[in-house]
Amino acid sequence: MKKLIDYINSNVLIKVASLNSAAVITRIVSGFLTSKAIAYFIGAEGMALVGQLRDFLRFAQSFSILGLYNGVVKYIAEFKDNVKELSNTISTVFYLGFISSFTISLLCYFYAQEINDYLFPPFNDYAYVIKILAIAMPFYALNMFSFSILNGFSKYRILLIINIIGQLLGTLVTVFLIWINNIEGALIAVVIAESLIFLITVVGIANQRSLVSLIQVKNVRFSSIKKLSTYSLMALFSAMVLPLVSIEIRSYIIDNVSHQAAGFWELMTRISKYYLMFVTSLLTLYILPRLSEIDNVREFRKEVFGFYKTIIPVFGLGLLAIYFLRPFIILIFSTSEFKPVEDLFLWQLAGDFIKVLSIVIAYQFIAKNMFWHYIITEAFSVILMYLTSIYFIDIYGVKGATIAHFVTYAVHYGVILLIFSNSLFGVIPQDYEDNN
Repeated sequence: MKKLIDYINSNVLIKVASLNSAAVITRIVSGFLTSKAIAYFIGAEGMALVGQLRDFLRFAQSFSILGLYNGVVKYIAEFKDNVKELSNTISTVFYLGFISSFTISLLCYFYAQEINDYLFPPFNDYAYVIKILAIAMPFYALNMFSFSILNGFSKYRILLIINIIGQLLGTLVTVFLIWINNIEGALIAVVIAESLIFLITVVGIANQRSLVSLIQVKNVRFSSIKKLSTYSLMALFSAMVLPLVSIEIRSYIIDNVSHQAAGFWELMTRISKYYLMFVTSLLTLYILPRLSEIDNVREFRKEVFGFYKTIIPVFGLGLLAIYFLRPFIILIFSTSEFKPVEDLFLWQLAGDFIKVLSIVIAYQFIAKNMFWHYIITEAFSVILMYLTSIYFIDIYGVKGATIAHFVTYAVHYGVILLIFSNSLFGVIPQDYEDNN
């Protein structure tokens, strides 16, 4: 695992220290403040409604950018010294994003009432919030387009500043709106907070004004669409399907257990997201690019088991600490009303541990462009998540959702190990070893 340590010391450390760690810490602090405000002013029932809208927003945002972010970053970084290819890539992505964000905005605006009825229980009429979402959506798409350009040009310092200021602005807006208008303020904050970051991003990208001249309709190329399509479809599948499954599970908890129980589950998933940020950040910064450059089984096996030996024990100890400190963590992020969330930690933490074990290997799907392997395993996991959630919720109540989380990732991990069994556990031929 020496390469991981060297990589962290030389390369990742700079990015993590300047961009990732600061942004992650800011997101966690922002999450703490917004979760606390929601819990204090609107309670568990309000948190459940906010969760429904947040998941729908994730779905809509993913559609608006067509899952192109990572592909754009890759090709801008590759073509930044080739003006023609750079113009083709930027122009294609800009106009694709314009069409997709405009389409989702129109659908949200004119079907606001139907979306409201799908997301929220009866007698909750927040259709006007969906219309605000529709108006804000193009600004989010423009923001992500700008982010991908800055990322592709390795403008990490600018991204750091934008992320931190954006998170702080979003937190201030959220807390203020919750304070003056409770649940309606919280819902409005959900749909506008991320779009407000565009106002800051405009300043950050101002010094890249020469790029504007590269955005031309005549430079839209089918070849660019084809190159980006695999990245887009893989990212889009998970980013759009998972939020919809979360909405369905939360709705099932509301209908069959209670609004309050759905709020408990929402808080648990929020806390899970915050502590997972640290390890998933390292996976994105090191494992994905490292697997992309590896071209033999021996190195792949070495990286996977090296990560297991180096990072996983620390991660496991961290999860143990979280489990034993869960009463204090709940009080930090919410109020005493959420004490029943303590019962959800065991299965959630166990599922997250196995999830990380699985992701380390499954990144090979993306690194090696294994499109159908990725789609089939993700589709299987999503279906399993939904079916097991319904089954276990009927038996154990809201705890069943976390049990389903554990079962899903345990089975997913088994499938991943089966797919990569030869690479991870098979005998490497002697002649192969001699040649490598």
